[in-house]
Amino acid sequence: MIVPLATAMSGSGITQNTTSTTTFDPSSLDPWLDPYPDLPGVNSSSSSVVPDLTSTSNLDLRPLNSLQDVSPWDVALCVTGTIISCENALVIAVLFYTPTLRAPMFILIGSLAFADLLAGLGLILNFVFTYLIEGEVVTLVSTGILIVAFSASIFNILAITVDRYLSLYNALTYHTERTVLFTYLMVGLIWLLCLILAILPALGWNCLDDKSACSVCRPVTKSNAVALAALFLLVFALMMQLYLQICRIAFRHAQQIAVQHQFLAISTTKGVQTLSVILCAFAICWLPFAMYSIVADSSYPVIYTYAAALPAAFNSVINPIIYAFRNPDIQKGLWLACCGCVPSNLWLRPRARTSSDV
Repeated sequence: MIVPLATAMSGSGITQNTTSTTTFDPSSLDPWLDPYPDLPGVNSSSSSVVPDLTSTSNLDLRPLNSLQDVSPWDVALCVTGTIISCENALVIAVLFYTPTLRAPMFILIGSLAFADLLAGLGLILNFVFTYLIEGEVVTLVSTGILIVAFSASIFNILAITVDRYLSLYNALTYHTERTVLFTYLMVGLIWLLCLILAILPALGWNCLDDKSACSVCRPVTKSNAVALAALFLLVFALMMQLYLQICRIAFRHAQQIAVQHQFLAISTTKGVQTLSVILCAFAICWLPFAMYSIVADSSYPVIYTYAAALPAAFNSVINPIIYAFRNPDIQKGLWLACCGCVPSNLWLRPRARTSSDV
C-alpha cells in the first residue's frame, strides 16, 4: 500500500514543480551545504523526493500478523499444546525405557501418546506460524501436522476400543491371536491412512485460491471438512457399538459365574462406569467441533471456531490420564523414573493382563 501511494505522489504537483526547474543543477551543490539532507520535500530536486518515497529498502516489511494483538484463544491453544506435549512425552519415555511394557496394548497406548504429542507440537507450531511466519507453505505444513495428529489420535482410540472388545470376546485365545506383529501392522495402517488425509491439502485440496470455499479451518475446504467430520461420526458410532457389546459381555460373564457373582457385579459396575466416562469425555470434546464443521463455513465468526476447537484439543490432554496413567504397570514405571521407588500399594495391585484393564 505504500508504493502505490508514493507513485501517486510522483505523478502529482511535486513532479511538475521539479521538471519545470530546468536551469538549476542540483548536482553542483555541495551536499554538506544542505541543512536538511535527509528530509524529503525540503530539497527542490526530484532526485531527493521521489526515490525516498518509492524505495522499499527502508520500509518495515514485517508481516501484518506480527503487528496485531495476540488473540487469547491462540494463547490458550498454545498453552494446551504445551501441556499435551509434556504429558505424552512422559508417557512415551516410560514406555520406551521400560522393557516389560511391550505388550500389544502398550503399543497402542504408545501410538496414541505419539499422536497426541504430535498434536501438541502442531498447536505450538501453528501459533508460531500465525504470528511470526507468514506464507502458504507454512500454512499447509501446519494444517497437515494437525490433521495427521488429531486423526491418528482418534483412530488409535478406536483401535484401543477394538482391542478391549477382542480381549473380552476372545478371552481364551486373545494372547495367542493378538500378536505384537499384528498390532504393529494395524498401527502402521492407521498412520498411513492419516498421512494420506494430511497431504490432501498440499496436493491441491485447499481453498488458498478461493476464499469462499474455505471451511472453519483455513485452508481446508468446506467439502473436505465435512468429509472429515463424517468420518469422525462414523468412528464415534463404532465406538458406541463396541462399548455396548463390551458391557453386554461383561454382564453375561458376571451372571455365568454364580460363586463370584457379587464380586463380579461390583467389578462390572465399576467397569461400565469407567467406559461411560471415557465415551462421554470423547463425545464432549469432539462432537461440538465435528457438528460445527458440518454446518459452518469461513463466513461464521472466528470465535465460534475457537470455542469448538479448544475442547477438541483438550481431549489430547485427558487421553494420557484415561489410557496411560491409570494403568498400574505404567504407574510403577513413573514412580521408578521419578522417585526410584514404588509405593507398597502399587506392588500389591495385579498387573494389567489385557487391554480391558487399561
